[in-house]
Amino acid sequence: MPLNPDEFYEHAVAVADSERRLPLARMTEWDISPFEQDGLRVAALRPPVLPEPDRHGEDPANCGMCRKRDEGIWLNDHWRLARVTKVGVPLALMLFPRDHHDMADLPDELAAELGLLTTRIVRHMQALPHISRAHVYRIGDGAAHLHVWFFARPEGQAQMYGSWLMVWDDLLPEYPADVAEADAALVADALAGSHGGYRPAVAGESA
Repeated sequence: MPLNPDEFYEHAVAVADSERRLPLARMTEWDISPFEQDGLRVAALRPPVLPEPDRHGEDPANCGMCRKRDEGIWLNDHWRLARVTKVGVPLALMLFPRDHHDMADLPDELAAELGLLTTRIVRHMQALPHISRAHVYRIGDGAAHLHVWFFARPEGQAQMYGSWLMVWDDLLPEYPADVAEADAALVADALAGSHGGYRPAVAGESA
């Protein structure tokens, strides 16, 4: 059985300093880290807070993602794909179920389709010129409505390999929106060809 919240906290702070700061992560030593270790320090580890606060959209009636169920650069009966704006990487997309589901309660037929869509979106993003990889992220702490991120890593930028890509994205200047929009349209057209679905008359973008 996993440690309870207090046990986990006590286990972690046992290796912290007097200010409850853990040692720097091994990741900060990697040559792809965007930060130099000199002067870098870990934030103090805070005790657990229970119950945890609600995520956005725990009540479907208040879910902003549900209100956008008909918006995106590509749609089918169950899913929508949107472009994420104001990012630093060449292209960031987000996939949502059109109905209100999280990962754990996703019906089996939608879970199976999610696997196909993930593979096809990655394939089409990596077919774009000057894109080496499409990274896939599912992070569920901010919203109760399932959302899967797709980030394109620019060709030749080996310093942006792997798990630091999302941090680099936050540091980079905003990528030219017209270029990203055109590339997103290419991915949406390719997805309509490989998976079905359609391009809406007016393409919405994720919030």
